[in-house]
Amino acid sequence: MYPWTAVAYLAPVVVATVVFLIYPIGQGSFSDAGVFSGSLFSAMHGSLVTSSLIRESTENESANEGIWFTALGISTMTFNLNGFNFNQSVVDSQGRVINIWADIINCANLGMEVMHEGNAYNFPLDLTAIEAPSKNG
Repeated sequence: MYPWTAVAYLAPVVVATVVFLIYPIGQGSFSDAGVFSGSLFSAMHGSLVTSSLIRESTENESANEGIWFTALGISTMTFNLNGFNFNQSVVDSQGRVINIWADIINCANLGMEVMHEGNAYNFPLDLTAIEAPSKNG
């Protein structure tokens, strides 16, 4: 193995760390970074699919499919067409919310957005819509 191979493999690790950890903290929310992260994942996947086609293509398939799916993924994230909404993720048969980890992450995102509000007196409407838990069950 050549010594520069480790440097080549380190670049995607650094990019993933920046995209998934540093960028969201700087933006104030992990949901804000989701668009950029999704675009990066789409580009990486399309590149991998395109470069891993080792046999000759026929008229029914194309070596450019990976590039087309990359373009589709990036345009999807550009227009914010992602369908993730973690508000009240799981509800039982009586309509009670069953809290899961996604709810905790969503509340943490809302809290980070509050810290980055320009005016401290503006309370975000996202947090005012959440009801306080009942202590009597």
